[in-house]
Parts: sequence; C-alpha cells; structure tokens
Amino acid sequence: MAATSAAAEVDAEARSILEHAAASSFPPLHAVHHLLSVGVCVRCIFRFFGAFSYAAPCLSLTASVLHSFLEEHDDSAKCGSCSCLSKDEAYCSICFGVLLPTCYQDDGVEPLRSVSPIDNVTSIISQAVQREGHQVDEFSLEISLPAVIAANDRAIRLYMKEKYGSANWFNEKIFSQQTMSVKESLRVLLVPSLEKQMNVKHGNNSFRIRLTYTHDEGSQKLLKLLPNDRGRKRKAESRDGNSTKRGSTDDDKHILSESDAFINKTLEGIQDQEFCSLFQLPPEKVLEACHLVISCQRSPIYIGGRYLKLSRNVSQSCWIIDDERMGEASVEEIIGENVRAICKGDGYKFHAAGREDIDVRMLGSGRPFLVEILNVRSIPSATEVKQIADKINDSEKKHVRVRNLKLVGSEIWTMMREGEAEKQKQYAALIWTSRPLTDDDLHNISLIKDMEIVQKTPIRVLHRRSPLERKRIIHWWVETDFSFIKSILCSIHLRIRRSSVRMEIEKISGGSNYYLLHLCTQAGTYIKEFVHGDLGRTHPSVGVMLSCRAEILQLDVTDVKMDFLQ
Repeated sequence: MAATSAAAEVDAEARSILEHAAASSFPPLHAVHHLLSVGVCVRCIFRFFGAFSYAAPCLSLTASVLHSFLEEHDDSAKCGSCSCLSKDEAYCSICFGVLLPTCYQDDGVEPLRSVSPIDNVTSIISQAVQREGHQVDEFSLEISLPAVIAANDRAIRLYMKEKYGSANWFNEKIFSQQTMSVKESLRVLLVPSLEKQMNVKHGNNSFRIRLTYTHDEGSQKLLKLLPNDRGRKRKAESRDGNSTKRGSTDDDKHILSESDAFINKTLEGIQDQEFCSLFQLPPEKVLEACHLVISCQRSPIYIGGRYLKLSRNVSQSCWIIDDERMGEASVEEIIGENVRAICKGDGYKFHAAGREDIDVRMLGSGRPFLVEILNVRSIPSATEVKQIADKINDSEKKHVRVRNLKLVGSEIWTMMREGEAEKQKQYAALIWTSRPLTDDDLHNISLIKDMEIVQKTPIRVLHRRSPLERKRIIHWWVETDFSFIKSILCSIHLRIRRSSVRMEIEKISGGSNYYLLHLCTQAGTYIKEFVHGDLGRTHPSVGVMLSCRAEILQLDVTDVKMDFLQ
C-alpha cells in the first residue's frame, strides 16, 4: 500500500511539472512530440525550452511518461506505432545519454543498483576520489564533452527552425537564450548529489574533479564531415613525418582528443546554411553511450624556504651525463623527495633564486627556493612542514640544510622570479696569486667600489650557453653580517665578522700567496672568471688589477640578498 502511495506521489510530481511546462515553457505539444520522435531525450527537451532547472530533480520524467501526457493532450501522439517509444537501445541524439546515464563501468567500483542513475554516477565518482586518497574539504567540477554533442545540438535547433520557423510560436531568439547547455545541465544534475556523496561543498577550489566524456564513433564521423579536414590532417602528419595510414587505435584516439578544439572552432565558423548542407538533419539515432573517464587533480602547492649546501660534491639539480651521475646527490632531490613524500604528490618541481656550481657551497642565510608539488593528496600542516625540515637537517650525511621552511602561496614564485635579476650576492673566494700581495695592493683593492666589468660567456659553459657579452657590477660589500668557512691549507673554523662597504682581500696565515677574497656582486656575475680572467674574456679581472696571475681554488656563496623567505 505504501509503495502504491509513493508511486502515486511520483506520478503527481511528474504530471505537475509537465502541466507547468505545457502552460509556460513548451511550444505546441505536437512540436514536443516531434522532438521525442527524432530521438531527443526528455531532459534535452526540457533544456531546449528553458524548463530544465525545475524539471531536473524529477527522476520519474521518462520518455514514456512524457508520451502518455502528450497522448492525453495532443492527437498527433496517439498513433500506436509511434517511433518515440521504440524498444531499441538508442540514446539521446543530442546528449548521447549523458543527461540520462545508464551505468558507467569503472575498474574497482561497484555500481549501486538501488539508487537513481545520477546517484550511481556520483557514487562512482566519489569512490574514484577515495581510491586516489585525496584529502577533500571542497571541490570544483570540470566537465569535458565531445564536440559531436555541440554539433548535434545545433543540428536539432536548425532542424526545428527549418520545420517550425514560420510558425507564430517559434521565436529563434528566445529559443536560443533560454537553452541551457548540455554541460551546464549535467553540472546541475551532478553537483547536489556529489556534495551529498562526498559530504563537502562544491566551489571554486584548487581540488578539481574532471569528467571526460568521449564518443569515438561520433567524433570520427564528425571529423569526416568537416570541410578541409583531410588536408589539415595530411599536413599535420607530414610535418610529424608520419604516414597518412594509421593502424593504431591509440593513434586514432590521440588525434580525436587533439582535434576537439579544432572541431569546435571550425563549427563556430560555419554559417547555418553551410551547416545544413554538411550535416544530416535531424541527426541519426545514437546506439552507443559516451565513455566516461574520471580524474582528480589538485592545483600545485608550494613549500618555500632557504637552503644551505655544505658539500662541494652536491649539485643543485640532478646532473647526469651519459647515464652517469655527477656528484653524490642534488639539492633538488634531497629537498624535493622529502617534501613529496609527506604531501603524497605525483611529482615535484624545484625552483631556486639562481644556482651555484657543484663545487661551490651555499652558506650564510641560504638561497631562496620553492618546491612545487603536483597533485598532492594532502596539504601539510605546520607540524608536518617542521617534520620535513627536521628530517633534512638531521640527515646523517649533512649535505643540505633548510631554513624557514613553510607553506607559501603561488605569488612567491612571481616575487622570486622578479627579484632574481635584481639581487646581490656575497662571496668568499680562496684565491692564489703568482706573487705575494703588498699592503698597497690590498689597500688599492679595498678602495674600488661599484666597478663595471664586461664578461663574455665563459669557455667552460660555452657549449650550453649563448655566446653573449654581459655587463656586470662588482658592488663589493654591503654592511651585513656573514659567515664563511676556511678549510684549505690550515684548519680554519667557522667565524662571523662584520665587513665594511668595500672589497677585501685577506691573507691566510701559514700559506704563501693564498688569500680570502670577500666581495658582493650583481646577480649573474661569473666569479671564477672574474678572478682568473678566462683568457681575457672577462675584463677587468682580479689578475689584471693586481698585474699578476690569479687563480680561484674554492668559492662559497655567503649571502643571497632577497627580502623574502628570510
């Protein structure tokens, strides 16, 4: 008895919606019946006439219910052999079954037989998100539909215009303005159910659920109908050096996915008259539903700070030549892998404000860096970020340390790029000169400030850098505290000193002709070449200014002057 009562309530709801639509939205009912007979689904009919939003929640609005209503109110629907009630397995000739889904197969997911088709789809989506292990507090929904849906939508519009355009009730402008797209209609159907399934709200969020619908057969047929398509494909394949004959299904799918943007753009450029000559009106019935692929993606998150590189055998980025690793490790891997593991990301990109050579240490306050983590499953808390820093800093090998590690916004990336060209860097260089330096030499060097030098691309990097001539400024010192380590020839330990605003050369006790050079330069200055001159490619150089041969033995960066990630 309860079941009968519930069914009656459902029928009453459907009838109420149909009566409201007939009175306010629908054209003459024979036109509605005609849409039904050419394979347009109930939801697309309501969508066409601006009634989708209030009809969408009613699950009992089926083709048979609509046809029964039409039989009661329109004599043209009383034909016993009406094609709109055909028993074949046809899908909507516009939306290809997207708005009236049956069952989508997805590996590892069991469809729920006792719920509505829409709830079944959102259950599959929710399970896919859970399998990926994403931490979700809000989501945005992205939908991609094959271009053939837009083409068939337009074909039905033009067909109706061709058949009823002269009728008084037909107003093309209103018809166009009232129509909700298939994509937006699907969003209206899915979002409330998905919010309920996942127990989170839909919004403009960095976590995106993407639904990609494809229909290979329909897309292939559409490609063949478009003007000049064959020539376009031949040109593209000729550029790639590929044959025009393709035997691979994967190749076909790749071409179809790449051509969606081209198809939509081409359709927009085709006038209605040409469209009608190219396409069948109305479109043929669809016997195969769209294929759905569900993917989850979170916008990259950024963790930034400053790193110190304490080893002269660690590169900044992973450096492999002829399958052989250069150095013991890299800053990129040591920091990036530890960050990725905590965030459970698919991968990472390492960005730094400049770089140092593998044999150059990065000391002082460290070099600013960002780790861009891709598609993270969880956003780390402050405690987890501290755990990352502790794990790196407590590493047994002590190659790299990090400071001020924290979760930052993407705007830091822009700030770092903009500030990179303007930054100044301080260095401590262990140098050797071919003669002992006099007090006058040291005094004269200390007087020089903000000197412009000209550097051609160094010989050592000429194989991978453009042969350019660059002007750079040697600023000498700015007033600051800095630290450096002296570890050559004699045991000299870490010490902190305050320098004056000038370049200094400091003699190392216990060594002949060995000196520590402290200087501050413009970003992009090649320090090694500034010392030895690079066979005259850098001018002036330390050797030229001292009128002797000068060689650099070791180099440390002691400060990178940038006002963020301090």
